[in-house]
Amino acid sequence: MLINIIMNLIIIFLLLAGTFFIFSSALGIIRFPGVFTRLHAATKAPTLGIISILIATFLFLYGSHQIVSGKLLLAILFIFLSSPVGGHMLSRAAHRSGVKPYLRHREDEYEEYLHQQQEQELNK
Repeated sequence: MLINIIMNLIIIFLLLAGTFFIFSSALGIIRFPGVFTRLHAATKAPTLGIISILIATFLFLYGSHQIVSGKLLLAILFIFLSSPVGGHMLSRAAHRSGVKPYLRHREDEYEEYLHQQQEQELNK
């Protein structure tokens, strides 16, 4: 009986945390100024939010129906691996196509790295 209450509290916490991260991601996409900051909001928080919701679903199915869902575990793994990589690829493609980052007090370190690589290739 006590284990069911604890399991339900964990499930509720994971669902609320997932909802919070997905909602904050939606706000970040709307409010952030540049492409790269929006990509950050579109990849980091939803990954954690979706994984939290999928873990809560897995625990619910296991706790109430004794079902171990391999599909949910594979979905968690796939989202965990593919979402940050996809965001990195999109940001790199945006940078290479000439989109400038929104900079306040920082320098574009990737741009400096690319210039150093080009200089090294020219000096060879």
